[in-house]
Amino acid sequence: MPLTGFATKVDTIHIPNTDSLLIRSLQDRQQYYDPDGTAAHLGINSALWPLFGLLWPSATYLAGYLSLRAVNTDERILEIGCGLALASIVAHRRGANITASDRHPMVPSFLLENLRLNNLSTTLRYRHGQWGANIPSTNTQISQPLLSERYDLIIGSALLYERDAPYAVAKFINRHATQHAEVWMVDADRGYRSSFNRQMATYNFTLCKENHLKKQLQSHTTAPYKGRLSIYRRIS
Repeated sequence: MPLTGFATKVDTIHIPNTDSLLIRSLQDRQQYYDPDGTAAHLGINSALWPLFGLLWPSATYLAGYLSLRAVNTDERILEIGCGLALASIVAHRRGANITASDRHPMVPSFLLENLRLNNLSTTLRYRHGQWGANIPSTNTQISQPLLSERYDLIIGSALLYERDAPYAVAKFINRHATQHAEVWMVDADRGYRSSFNRQMATYNFTLCKENHLKKQLQSHTTAPYKGRLSIYRRIS
């Protein structure tokens, strides 16, 4: 899908622990373009439409931490609700076996553009992954393959921003996690973390570690930020 019908910009994004990236994003939160109703069909209204295309601090932190993880090409990694897929691009640049996923119809186009901007291989896998309502039942309803496999490491950022998100995201993670999977979640303090912890526990995921991000890796941005990297492991 061409990047037309809305305004974009290209910025140099400084990522903790690794090299910077050129990233094309939406110019602001006022952008909206859904001429054929594809986004609306997937439950994305005009207010939600631009959120995928903005650079969120949580995504930058997630990319920075993932850059520290040793690359094991046998490990299958999945980024859910990837938006501009900053963490996926960083992992892909390092040679990791990662798949990016989101529900927004414009994500694949921005992903391809940002891979090209950074002279990276365009072979990074993308799948349509959606939780909650309006989930497509077949890939005839969307232009991308549906997410269907299971992964050893599942990562996400800025996902717990609605009251129903802890239940829906945990259920989605369980559907795509292997028996001994690990989960990394970076999120600002919005008040839904405790609920998410309880939901993850119902699928035998234990919270093993939390890094408070207010005091770490803060030099990459001047905007105030308070959040955590939460790491969960499945207990058999």
